[in-house]
Amino acid sequence: MAPSFQVHLLTPERPLYEGQGTSVSLRSGEGDIAFLANHAPFIGTVDICVVKIERDGEPTLYAAVHGGFVSVARNEVRVLADVAELANEIDLERAKAALAKAEAAGSHTNDSVLEASLRRAHVRISVSSTLAHSTYVA
Repeated sequence: MAPSFQVHLLTPERPLYEGQGTSVSLRSGEGDIAFLANHAPFIGTVDICVVKIERDGEPTLYAAVHGGFVSVARNEVRVLADVAELANEIDLERAKAALAKAEAAGSHTNDSVLEASLRRAHVRISVSSTLAHSTYVA
């Protein structure tokens, strides 16, 4: 049984998860990082990525996050996301259509805009696919 800590995954619209976790993994501006209980204080950006929240005795939560910030202090992790979706909220067909549209845009779109669109679509598909292979229950 790993020590747990408070986890908040929040968007401007609503909290997606507020509860206990034993590990939070994400991609920050500095690279991939995982937070465990009693982690040193940290503030950083969150890239377009999969956020994985492991919970003791409960299914792991996966969310597609499209940027934001993370803060760690006093045994609490807060992920403040610009946009985020839990695995069970993602429409896989819509995500695949967004990927196809971004790929078709190709050279007609600013490279950074195209890259961000492709990354968002890939993350959404990855998170949705994770749900299909897990025991996640909302």
